[in-house]
Amino acid sequence: MKYCKDFIVVKNETITPTLYILRLQYPETLPEIKPGQFVEILVEGEKDVFLRRPISIHDVDKENNQIALLVQVVGKGTSQLSKLKEGDKLNLIFPLGNGFTVMGKRVLLVGGGCGAAPLLYLLRVLKQQNIKSDILIGCKDINHLFSKKEYQELSNLHVTTEDGSFGEKGFVTAHPILNEDFDAIYCCGPTPMMKAISQYAKQRNITCYVSLEHKMACGIGVCLCCVAETNQGNKRTCVTGPIFLTSDLKDF
Repeated sequence: MKYCKDFIVVKNETITPTLYILRLQYPETLPEIKPGQFVEILVEGEKDVFLRRPISIHDVDKENNQIALLVQVVGKGTSQLSKLKEGDKLNLIFPLGNGFTVMGKRVLLVGGGCGAAPLLYLLRVLKQQNIKSDILIGCKDINHLFSKKEYQELSNLHVTTEDGSFGEKGFVTAHPILNEDFDAIYCCGPTPMMKAISQYAKQRNITCYVSLEHKMACGIGVCLCCVAETNQGNKRTCVTGPIFLTSDLKDF
């Protein structure tokens, strides 16, 4: 079931000048939210922004009825969101999309840049179900590594940075953790990275899920601007996705 409700900003944490984590309080008991789902945010205070902004759910605190969203400033809408202060109201349609399918005894999570946002909540669910996990994060430099403490508490964290300021220097596709065995891979980030991980998984016969980042307007399957090409025909990413098995996607 989808809801359209106001949340209250509890905290707006600056990671970098263009990257923020919004922590939001829900006034009621949170409904069920699956890792990989997203919200559509109504942006107020910016006259040129008409459409809601789709943002992945970064984390869920069921005990306190709070969610966290990772916001990257890329335009007027997200710039306005970055200016929110404690106590501000934010209207969300949530939860949207299908979410990850949790499976296996040992899994690998791979994230690139801010696209890794959905993986933190997935780690929490995996830990609750006693599924062993490793998480491999690729980012520009150590300053762009968000939620490091939480990743380390929930999983075995592996990091690559482009400048070598933390972890291995280079890209996730060359990290030695990929030489180990996993039952499933969950991947979020830039499309070229996800395609490379998909090919790796295919070669090793590993089930692989990806979170597609398509432009979305409505978030409920009406506008048809987020269509993904699958082996079963065109699918609306906001409804059938954003999580897909790579074996179901064309060009993956």
